[in-house]
Amino acid sequence: MSDTFLLILLGILIVFVIVTMSVGILMYKQIKVMDKNISYQYNLIMKIQSILKSKSATNAVAEHAEMIYQDLLQNLIPILAALDIMPRNTSEHPLWRTLGGLLDEYAKNPFVMEQLRRAIKLDAGVKRNVSNYMNRAENLLNHLNATEPDGILTTTFINGLLGQSLTFFTQAYQLATTADEGDK
Repeated sequence: MSDTFLLILLGILIVFVIVTMSVGILMYKQIKVMDKNISYQYNLIMKIQSILKSKSATNAVAEHAEMIYQDLLQNLIPILAALDIMPRNTSEHPLWRTLGGLLDEYAKNPFVMEQLRRAIKLDAGVKRNVSNYMNRAENLLNHLNATEPDGILTTTFINGLLGQSLTFFTQAYQLATTADEGDK
């Protein structure tokens, strides 16, 4: 009887060990799945946080766009006055009308580049306004490029009137300053 009792006790003990090991293995697997899910959630939260930061920076630019546009426009007005060019007659923002008028005139009359070069060379105010415009436009594009991960907005500005005008002003500025260096 004691042998039977020991065998039953040993059987119960073996069943208990097997059940305990099975429960332990199942718990280990569940903990691994939970750990995997938590790390996935953490990574997802970090991505969301990154996106929100970049959106916040982009939104800050959008909120301050009017100030930026006005700053650029304040530098353009004396330049267009010196060249005797009128803005477009459209319902666009004044900055885009002004840039559009300048680039439309340049498309019709390439001599506008020479007029601007002369104005930069002869008028310190025009030279300062062109330089300020180029610096502020470059800063805007660099800021957009740094804050916007996919670069769609930056590309739009570069390919649009802002980028075209920046190229135009840079060429005229370089022509005026290299002509100054050649005179020395």
